[in-house]
Amino acid sequence: MVDQNAALGLIDELRVAVPEEVRAAKRINAEGERIIEKAQEEAERIVGRAQEQAAFLIDERGLTQSADAQSRVIIADAHRDADEIRRGADEYAVGVLVGLEGDVVKTLTSIKKGIEMLDERRSLIEGEDRADGTADGEADRWEDEAAEPSHNSR
Repeated sequence: MVDQNAALGLIDELRVAVPEEVRAAKRINAEGERIIEKAQEEAERIVGRAQEQAAFLIDERGLTQSADAQSRVIIADAHRDADEIRRGADEYAVGVLVGLEGDVVKTLTSIKKGIEMLDERRSLIEGEDRADGTADGEADRWEDEAAEPSHNSR
């Protein structure tokens, strides 16, 4: 049989000891929950930073793509402008060359007319000399004599 006093003493001791153990278990449980909460907060913070970084990289990539697209537009515009300037310069050069060609043609026509006029004059002079009876050799001699200084002028 069980000693009633001893059993009651054990129950009293258990009543005193159990709440202390329960409090210790509750404290350990609360500490565990606090650590878990802290770990969750840290995990959320890490995930948040990762999402921010991912968003930044996506934005940066978008900016890079936008900058690439804009640079392609600028280069295309520059090529278009260069082609237009080149076309204008070519048109100007053609205009200048056509004008120069016209001037050269006029000058060449004047030269040809001058040569023809001199040829006609020479033909007339030669025809007159033949009509006077002077030979070509005599005309040349008279020209030579006219060119030489006179010895009588001293």
